[in-house]
Amino acid sequence: MPQTRCRERVSRRKFLSGAVALLLAGACERKTEPPESSPTEWREFDGSWNAAGNRRSIPLGTDRKASSIELRGTMLLTGTGRPGVGFLSEVIALVDTESGLVGRSVWTDERGNQVFSELKGEGTKEKNHCVGNFLGGTGGYVGVTGTYEFSWEYMIESEDGTIQGRAVGLKGRFKVGHTTSGGAK
Repeated sequence: MPQTRCRERVSRRKFLSGAVALLLAGACERKTEPPESSPTEWREFDGSWNAAGNRRSIPLGTDRKASSIELRGTMLLTGTGRPGVGFLSEVIALVDTESGLVGRSVWTDERGNQVFSELKGEGTKEKNHCVGNFLGGTGGYVGVTGTYEFSWEYMIESEDGTIQGRAVGLKGRFKVGHTTSGGAK
């Protein structure tokens, strides 16, 4: 009898550990695809963005400066309508302290799908609000349209042009269409 009990215990342990492994695998394999939506359904999101990169500047007189910036960082989104949880975000922009910022951004999710956008904003430390317009994307983001906005809480710059910052007030809305505009395929 003792051997039978031992075998029963081992069999139960194997069953329970197998069941737990299946449950954990199912929980860990949750899809993080963009949410399904109709072309007329707007979805909203909030988030945070931390970025670092480089700035190269030239003077345009005594009170004006032009810069090219290149940023790369992580973006985490919240809200039930978010297009995804986390993205690698890359930005290339031209900034003029008088006329503002014009740039382009690519957000890449953990599956390699991308969202493309254009950025416009004010170009000074005091006025640093930016607005983005989605241009399209790849994978589940094909045909995405909408807008987002944020402001820089801070932007730290070293003498060699290295910059890093944190965006606040990141929020937006989008809808996924079925067209291939903005270079998306």
